[in-house]
Amino acid sequence: MQIDLNNPEQFTLEAVRELLASGDGRIHNQLRVNRAGQAWLSPVVGGRELEGLAFRLETWAAGSGCVGAQAAVDERWVRQVFKVLQDNWPTPSSDYIDLY
Repeated sequence: MQIDLNNPEQFTLEAVRELLASGDGRIHNQLRVNRAGQAWLSPVVGGRELEGLAFRLETWAAGSGCVGAQAAVDERWVRQVFKVLQDNWPTPSSDYIDLY
Protein backbone atom coordinates (compact mmCIF):
# COMPACT_ATOMS: atom_id res chain seq x y z
CA MET A 1 0.00 0.00 0.00
CA GLN A 2 1.12 3.56 -0.76
CA ILE A 3 -0.23 6.99 0.13
CA ASP A 4 0.12 9.91 -2.27
CA LEU A 5 0.94 12.78 0.06
CA ASN A 6 0.10 15.27 -2.70
CA ASN A 7 -3.50 14.07 -2.90
CA PRO A 8 -5.68 15.27 0.00
CA GLU A 9 -8.19 12.51 -0.77
CA GLN A 10 -5.49 9.89 -0.21
CA PHE A 11 -3.47 11.57 2.54
CA THR A 12 -5.86 11.07 5.43
CA LEU A 13 -5.69 9.78 8.97
CA GLU A 14 -7.59 6.70 7.84
CA ALA A 15 -5.07 6.04 5.05
CA VAL A 16 -2.21 6.23 7.55
CA ARG A 17 -4.12 3.80 9.78
CA GLU A 18 -4.52 1.39 6.83
CA LEU A 19 -0.84 1.75 5.93
CA LEU A 20 0.22 0.89 9.48
CA ALA A 21 -2.23 -2.03 9.58
CA SER A 22 -0.74 -3.40 6.35
CA GLY A 23 2.71 -3.73 7.92
CA ASP A 24 4.17 -7.06 8.97
CA GLY A 25 5.23 -6.74 12.59
CA ARG A 26 7.39 -9.87 12.33
CA ILE A 27 9.98 -7.98 10.28
CA HIS A 28 11.72 -4.61 10.52
CA ASN A 29 9.83 -1.82 8.69
CA GLN A 30 10.70 1.71 7.67
CA LEU A 31 8.24 4.37 6.54
CA ARG A 32 9.73 5.97 3.45
CA VAL A 33 8.65 8.87 1.24
CA ASN A 34 10.04 9.37 -2.25
CA ARG A 35 10.54 12.69 -4.00
CA ALA A 36 7.20 12.27 -5.80
CA GLY A 37 5.40 12.18 -2.44
CA GLN A 38 4.59 8.47 -2.28
CA ALA A 39 4.74 7.07 1.27
CA TRP A 40 5.02 3.35 1.96
CA LEU A 41 6.29 0.80 4.47
CA SER A 42 9.54 -0.73 3.30
CA PRO A 43 11.19 -3.97 4.41
CA VAL A 44 14.43 -2.35 3.20
CA VAL A 45 15.61 -0.49 6.28
CA GLY A 46 18.49 1.59 7.52
CA GLY A 47 20.72 3.43 5.10
CA ARG A 48 20.14 1.05 2.18
CA GLU A 49 18.57 1.91 -1.18
CA LEU A 50 18.13 5.62 -0.49
CA GLU A 51 18.17 6.90 -4.06
CA GLY A 52 15.03 8.85 -4.87
CA LEU A 53 13.91 9.24 -1.26
CA ALA A 54 12.83 12.59 0.16
CA PHE A 55 12.95 11.23 3.71
CA ARG A 56 12.56 8.16 5.86
CA LEU A 57 11.63 7.56 9.46
CA GLU A 58 13.62 5.52 11.92
CA THR A 59 13.51 1.75 11.49
CA TRP A 60 10.68 0.12 13.40
CA ALA A 61 12.06 -3.12 14.82
CA ALA A 62 10.30 -6.42 14.37
CA GLY A 63 7.97 -7.06 17.29
CA SER A 64 7.96 -3.42 18.44
CA GLY A 65 4.24 -2.93 17.80
CA CYS A 66 4.77 -0.01 15.40
CA VAL A 67 2.96 -1.75 12.53
CA GLY A 68 0.14 -4.27 12.24
CA ALA A 69 -3.37 -4.47 13.64
CA GLN A 70 -2.46 -3.29 17.15
CA ALA A 71 -0.61 -0.23 15.84
CA ALA A 72 -3.59 0.69 13.67
CA VAL A 73 -5.95 0.88 16.65
CA ASP A 74 -3.58 3.04 18.69
CA GLU A 75 -5.12 6.45 17.94
CA ARG A 76 -2.21 8.38 19.44
CA TRP A 77 0.34 6.48 17.33
CA VAL A 78 -1.68 6.87 14.12
CA ARG A 79 -1.98 10.63 14.71
CA GLN A 80 1.74 10.87 15.50
CA VAL A 81 2.71 9.18 12.23
CA PHE A 82 0.19 11.30 10.29
CA LYS A 83 1.63 14.47 11.83
CA VAL A 84 5.25 13.60 11.04
CA LEU A 85 4.26 13.01 7.41
CA GLN A 86 2.25 16.24 7.33
CA ASP A 87 5.07 18.24 8.94
CA ASN A 88 7.75 16.93 6.58
CA TRP A 89 6.04 16.89 3.19
CA PRO A 90 6.89 18.54 0.86
CA THR A 91 9.80 20.11 2.77
CA PRO A 92 11.39 17.57 5.10
CA SER A 93 13.35 18.78 8.10
CA SER A 94 15.92 16.08 7.30
CA ASP A 95 16.31 13.04 5.08
CA TYR A 96 16.23 10.89 8.24
CA ILE A 97 13.63 11.60 10.91
CA ASP A 98 13.82 9.90 14.28
CA LEU A 99 12.34 12.51 16.60
CA TYR A 100 8.59 12.86 16.28
